[in-house]
Amino acid sequence: MLKTEHLNKAMFEKFAPRRGERALLPDLTPKAEVALMCRMLFAEGWNDHIAGHITVRQPDGSILTNPWELTWDEVTASDIITLDQHGNILDSHWNTTPAIGLHLQLHDARPDVNVVVHNHPKWSGIWANLQETPPIYDQAGAYCGSELPNYNEYLGTFENKTTSMTAVDALGDAKWALLAHHGALVVGRDLRQAHLRAATLEWRCRRAYEVRLAGGAEPLAEEVIAQIGLPDANGFPFLWEAMARRELRRDPTVLS
Repeated sequence: MLKTEHLNKAMFEKFAPRRGERALLPDLTPKAEVALMCRMLFAEGWNDHIAGHITVRQPDGSILTNPWELTWDEVTASDIITLDQHGNILDSHWNTTPAIGLHLQLHDARPDVNVVVHNHPKWSGIWANLQETPPIYDQAGAYCGSELPNYNEYLGTFENKTTSMTAVDALGDAKWALLAHHGALVVGRDLRQAHLRAATLEWRCRRAYEVRLAGGAEPLAEEVIAQIGLPDANGFPFLWEAMARRELRRDPTVLS
């Protein structure tokens, strides 16, 4: 019998959608994809009122982002803002938070990063406030590996460019981080990858806190995490599409 690790790799090589594909969905504009991502992550717990931003770098260097004034569960495609690489608004009457600088610095520092997600989710926010790294107790929490930096030099809000640059430096080449007394940060090559990471992080943090409240348990060993983790360059096969369809069923006007 194949080992779990080999089975996972074989499965994902066979079924993982290639970059840019959106099987099982109608044709979506880039702005519609960002609006759907906002709705999808809101449902995953990235839902602190009007806090947080998602930025998505486009092939021409411009950046798409959600507006400051709207909650993530009400954003539609037409609300998505186009920015130049310096953060200047090109096509919208909406505004962006001054904290957008953190995203711009990350895009500039990390050519591999086309998507940056920041918010103050409930469960990862708990571990950020504890300044601890949550253990992994189940398969869904292990999808993206165990390494999780904890950035604990909170110097103020992220409209301060010096503060946000220290966060960029602290992140290094990591895929995500907990921001002490603040929230969570996830980066990715594309929306599919970033979605899996954001959903996995919140699931991992929730399960770890529930296990702690229940009295604790033995977390998964690193070798087990390595076996059951996903090669998440393409995310989880069909997950992005399934969650997008759920949001389209809830509110088809997200595409408007």
